[in-house]
Amino acid sequence: MENTEKIKVGVIGVGALGRHHARLYAENPGAEVVGIFDVQKENAQKAGAEFNLKVFDSWEELASQCDALSVAVPATYHGSTTLPLLQMKKHVLVEKPIADSIENAEKMVRAAQENGVVFGVGHVERFNPAMTFLEKRQLSPVFIEAHRMAAYPPARPGLPPRGTEVSVILDLMIHDIDLVLALIDSEVERIDVMGAPVLSPGEDLVNARIKFVNGSCALLTASRVSQTPVRQLQVYDTNNCITMDFGNHTGTIVSKADGSLVSEEVKLDAVNALACELDDFLCAVRKTKESGVVAETKIPGTQGLKVLQLAVAIEKEARRYNEQYGFKFQN
Repeated sequence: MENTEKIKVGVIGVGALGRHHARLYAENPGAEVVGIFDVQKENAQKAGAEFNLKVFDSWEELASQCDALSVAVPATYHGSTTLPLLQMKKHVLVEKPIADSIENAEKMVRAAQENGVVFGVGHVERFNPAMTFLEKRQLSPVFIEAHRMAAYPPARPGLPPRGTEVSVILDLMIHDIDLVLALIDSEVERIDVMGAPVLSPGEDLVNARIKFVNGSCALLTASRVSQTPVRQLQVYDTNNCITMDFGNHTGTIVSKADGSLVSEEVKLDAVNALACELDDFLCAVRKTKESGVVAETKIPGTQGLKVLQLAVAIEKEARRYNEQYGFKFQN
């Protein structure tokens, strides 16, 4: 008989993204939303009224009544919010990046392992149908080129614009770092980076070239000061060039055939990638509760740490480059 027990979940941080965690959990038949918490009480009250959810006055009270929680607070608070939850033996899904420092991420991964709980990281593009299409083709990429462009986020009273508490590398490029590491099964050999702040204390636009030990190469460009939004990935192997639009769920395959190039359009069914991510988390929690053996999410904490390590290396290289050439930026 199928286990229909609902997982008791809560959401900590219900701003621009966390409110969607709360909404989608409320719509998921496998979840029972215990409630939500946000240090910005106005955010919590607004989301609570909109989705008919209980608002808690403290994260501790909320967590005590939950099996599992989503953490969607600013990246600089991922470590201080998530670590106590893991130590309380709560299953946690934390938004990307896993943390704002490798030290904090390592503590979180270790705490999850020591306490025997599910620990996932919200790299939502892994659930995008464009990425699902690429993974099913089992490619051996020679070269990957990624472009991720977005407008600068709007101001927030008393807070920096959303995401700008970290560089664009940890804010946006980290999506494509995760995708590249999922597609190229090799260690990184070297990186070459150029980046600059425009409106933030950290980098707002960055270009990174990543060379892998197996000879593959990835070229990543990210900007949060663009006038035109772009979420595109091009993957080249020895026979094909596949271009996938992660925003429009479309793509093109250009292949060699009889000495010429043949183009094929790809149209994908639109899915809610965040809903899929939350369902993946709930499934891992349910399997763990049933078996007593920790089940991993699609992007476990160990993978989130690996992605962060490369992101931090890219960040350091951008700053070393600017120091070497004497580039001084004002914001």
